[in-house]
Amino acid sequence: MQLAQFGPGLKRRFYQWALRGRAPEASPVVLTQRRVYVLPSRAGLGYAASLGVMLIGSMNYSLSLGHVLTFLLGGLGISAILNTFRNLAFISITPGRCSAVFAGEVAHFGLVIQNNRKAERPALRMCADGGDWIVLEVPPADRIEALLPLRALKRGWLELPRVTIETRYPLGLIRAWAYAQPKQQCLVYPRPALNAPPLPTGDGDQKGNVQLGRGSDDFAGLRDHHPSDSPRHVAWKAVARQHSDELLTKLFSGENTQSLWLDWEQLPTGLDNEMKLSVMARWVCEADAARLTWGLRLPAEVIMPGTGESHRHACLQALALFGR
Repeated sequence: MQLAQFGPGLKRRFYQWALRGRAPEASPVVLTQRRVYVLPSRAGLGYAASLGVMLIGSMNYSLSLGHVLTFLLGGLGISAILNTFRNLAFISITPGRCSAVFAGEVAHFGLVIQNNRKAERPALRMCADGGDWIVLEVPPADRIEALLPLRALKRGWLELPRVTIETRYPLGLIRAWAYAQPKQQCLVYPRPALNAPPLPTGDGDQKGNVQLGRGSDDFAGLRDHHPSDSPRHVAWKAVARQHSDELLTKLFSGENTQSLWLDWEQLPTGLDNEMKLSVMARWVCEADAARLTWGLRLPAEVIMPGTGESHRHACLQALALFGR
């Protein structure tokens, strides 16, 4: 019971000691000699045991060639220790790019791996704590960007956890590894609701939601039909060409085009905050896909109507950081 109680604390202290400082670390993170740890792998332990048996047999039967072979293979194992260590030592790690994702998706943290030596760094493996391993090779005197996958479980900022980098090159007898934790974050949007209500419609700001973005000047595209849409805006020709019976509504743009407001107060009652954020995330995605002009109203923030990728990101970021 006491060991289980103190286990997490001891583990945390070990990782802090292994990182040679507090996490997250300032960039660039350089894997100096004091940060690279070396131990024999399972294959290495079997190799050492085989050498021991060969040495005992050579001594027992006075086999000169047996001694030569044993010490030759022993020297090969010692050389593997040095080469495995050198394959990892003095690598430099710098945070790269990290694109925002929705909750439930896989975030990819970009880390730039810099090789300052004039020799290649082959057979490296990296993983973030809780993520999958990736394999990479760094060319001589060059750098590459490694994308570490990590599942994003909830909205908000996802911090890059501790990263493990290891190698068993060249013979697989020795494992050299190091820990790093550069400062990096990934923005996680709320998961869009699967069964969200249709985009809000109405008669104008007087009702708090409206402004559908349906002008009468230029045709701007099609979207799914809503019961409140006028029959004059149904794309009957497009419906006739498709195999399903789903109706489509024409979208128009021009001077008469109004703006769609995605209002927190217009959400269905009985939903908790997380579900409301999921519904609004779905609305943002649908409004962006339909190329509408929309704004966002939250209890503590208002984003004026706009369009484009930057506007979509601003709205989704506001939803992701709501209440944080």
